[in-house]
Amino acid sequence: MAMFGNRSRREGSHKKLDRFIRFLHLSFLPSHAPPPPPPPSKMRRQLGQAHSPAALLAALFCLRILPALAAAADLGNLEPPSAPTLEPLLAETERSGRVVTVRKDGNGDFRTITDAIKSIPSGNTARTVIKIGPGVYREKILVDQSRPYVTFYGQPGAMPTISFDGTAARYGTANSATVAVESSYFVASNVIFENTAPMPVDGVQGAQAVAMRISGDMAAFYNCKFYGYQDTLCDDTGRHFFKNCFIRGTVDFIFGNGRSIYQNCEIESVADNVAYITAQARSNISDKSGFSFIHCNITGTGNAFLSRAWREMSRVVFSYTHMGRLIDPRGWDNKGVAGRNRTVYFGEYKCLGPGAVTDGRVKYARLLNDKQARPFLTMDFIQAQSWLLPPPAV
Repeated sequence: MAMFGNRSRREGSHKKLDRFIRFLHLSFLPSHAPPPPPPPSKMRRQLGQAHSPAALLAALFCLRILPALAAAADLGNLEPPSAPTLEPLLAETERSGRVVTVRKDGNGDFRTITDAIKSIPSGNTARTVIKIGPGVYREKILVDQSRPYVTFYGQPGAMPTISFDGTAARYGTANSATVAVESSYFVASNVIFENTAPMPVDGVQGAQAVAMRISGDMAAFYNCKFYGYQDTLCDDTGRHFFKNCFIRGTVDFIFGNGRSIYQNCEIESVADNVAYITAQARSNISDKSGFSFIHCNITGTGNAFLSRAWREMSRVVFSYTHMGRLIDPRGWDNKGVAGRNRTVYFGEYKCLGPGAVTDGRVKYARLLNDKQARPFLTMDFIQAQSWLLPPPAV
């Protein structure tokens, strides 16, 4: 009785349990493990209701630990974060969230995603899951800085598509995005982001067309698809995690100054001629940004380079990645600036496939050893221990 009568001790137990749950999510949770029980089926329902530590531990053992022991860790060669401890404010935010629904047929709370976002108050302090029904939503969407803790969620078997055709000629490159997120703690799961502007013709100016721009810090994307041509995914700035995603484009179709991990992602070039998969914008040695690709698969058409040196100290590493025949034997491009050969960080580690043969690589490519690769193979690269959340169970 004393344990349940003492509020501070009870809260301490919940905090310890939260940390334990976070550790299991980030370190051992296989993607095919059964999801936790869904919250009550109300149109707007509270998430993360309080339970006793004993009950939570019992449920956790049945739903998480046993499947985790039965299957290998889903992180593969990606190391879990050290000392996982979710930020206290974020933990509270996740407990006090709500779900709103968007359906084109009018059977939800809103017919458009834009209206659902407008319903989130400025200065939002509660996780808001926008559950999006199937169909194509032709909208140009901005989640501004004043609305953190937003989740876009679609059903895996009926993924919604958010579509627009903005171009740099009309909006500028950054603002051509079909969806632009400038707030922190954004999550998207099972959503297709596309820019339907036509494939650029060589030499045409202003044809860049972004499908998603993520400019907020601490964002995660699970089983999402990004369709476009030039500049499909603007990984602009902040710490980001992409898992089981599909990214399609032609030139610089993953670009920006983000500090990001791409795990188990499919990367497809649809170029007719030369393709550049990434263009990372790190410009000084103190900048911790960079793109780390782990267990990805590169397929498609064109003569593709893994990256070109958009900025002086561009940093991109591919590890355990299968590279198709489309990869140019040289692998990397200095964007015509010879001085960047000495300053860029273009690395490869234990990749495979016909495009991973390194005999013809440029001299400034780095073929990493275990010690050099390790910083790019841990979740600490994006400081995930304090913020990364698993996909929602809605």
